[in-house]
Amino acid sequence: MAETKTDPVARGEDPRAQSESLCEMNEYVLPQHANAMGNVFGGQIMAWVDLCAAICAQRHSGRMAVTAFVDDLKFVKPVRVGEVVHLESRVTATFHSSMEIEIKVQGENSRTRERWPCVDAFVVFVAIDDDGKPTAVPPLLLDSDQTRASQAAGEQRRQARLSKR
Repeated sequence: MAETKTDPVARGEDPRAQSESLCEMNEYVLPQHANAMGNVFGGQIMAWVDLCAAICAQRHSGRMAVTAFVDDLKFVKPVRVGEVVHLESRVTATFHSSMEIEIKVQGENSRTRERWPCVDAFVVFVAIDDDGKPTAVPPLLLDSDQTRASQAAGEQRRQARLSKR
């Protein structure tokens, strides 16, 4: 295969570690973020998930990245007005032009520091070049058993996604 400008190796890009693109965010839940019961809107959580994952994807790829797929979201426990939403994202697998990002969302009582699971999800982003076309991303550095397992699991999830097309 000939090297092209979209090939990450041809662009001089080495594999990147998960730690290089981690993103953590905290959002304070205000009344405008909540429904009539005082719980944060699911759509608001989804918007914050997308934002946190986008930052992670752009850090890894060094490019703008767009959302291509969101796995099932299961809301475990609500976060209420006056509490904090804590989001963490990391690249779990890379492919040619796409990256799978895992997002863990927790609610937090900022007074007691108690945290609880809110949502976990996988989001797929595609890196795009200056013309808005998909472009290659640096591979994930497989420097530990955990990262190798993460890449392998991501490849299995990718096959499952592609089979739904």
